[in-house]
Amino acid sequence: MAEHDLSQLEKQYYLDIPQQNQAFFLKGSNNYDWGMKNRLARIFNPASGKTVMLAFDHGYFQGPTSGLERIDVTINPLAPHADALMCTRGVLRSLIDPSTQKSVVMRASGGPSILKELSDERIAVDVEDALRMNVSAVAVQVFIGGEFETQSVHNMTRLVDSCNRYGIPVLGVTAVGAQLTRDARYISLATRILAELGAAFIKTYYVPDFETVTASCPVPVIIAGGKKLAEVDALKMARNAIDAGAAGVDMGRNIFQSEAPLAMLTAVRKVVHENMSAEHAFELYQELANR
Repeated sequence: MAEHDLSQLEKQYYLDIPQQNQAFFLKGSNNYDWGMKNRLARIFNPASGKTVMLAFDHGYFQGPTSGLERIDVTINPLAPHADALMCTRGVLRSLIDPSTQKSVVMRASGGPSILKELSDERIAVDVEDALRMNVSAVAVQVFIGGEFETQSVHNMTRLVDSCNRYGIPVLGVTAVGAQLTRDARYISLATRILAELGAAFIKTYYVPDFETVTASCPVPVIIAGGKKLAEVDALKMARNAIDAGAAGVDMGRNIFQSEAPLAMLTAVRKVVHENMSAEHAFELYQELANR
């Protein structure tokens, strides 16, 4: 039997304060369930509305990429300084400290290696395993314009259906083949298709006129770091993307292949979360790298 409330204090119902229904901070995400929003809020910083993800899932089709030969040595020291970690379930289980408080975006598609047609991917992770791994989102590659375009789109939609049952966001990743033109028209096409078919947020490449990409996409868009650039150029790319409406970056090679990876990650965070200019961020990088 419940105990009686014996408090002598007068009850306070705050009748003069209406209950507020606050809008969720992330673009296009207000109508999701609580669990989906909570997972997204682990990936995206609610204060800035943006994210700095550290990508090191390259081995799922490239094998031991330069800089990722020993993830325990090169990536684990960087992990505490990122907002989210993007990796495969094999690396997550075998090399990432389970006590980490960082969110995880887990690669969920795969199949072909760099020796085969890359667009011939399949879903490679069951949603139940994603739940066991306590990830904040799963990622799937979609090859708009690729040889197996429809198959890769269906990979994503099946994953969206299964993940929606459990409140797990799906990150749609646009893949650009060598035969496709990487421009705003193509990127807008690809990102819009992924959003229309249920991706909660999208990773794509920065291109000129990127503001048209973010404006026409109803969910958050983050940029891929892509191939290794000079540090100042990578910071300029991040700055330009944020100014054009990107909700963050998912960088890999431009961080772990840098001469000073932690300094570079710190500088990128300043650009994304604190609106620092690329020039000042590069000065910070140089200062930290020379310590």
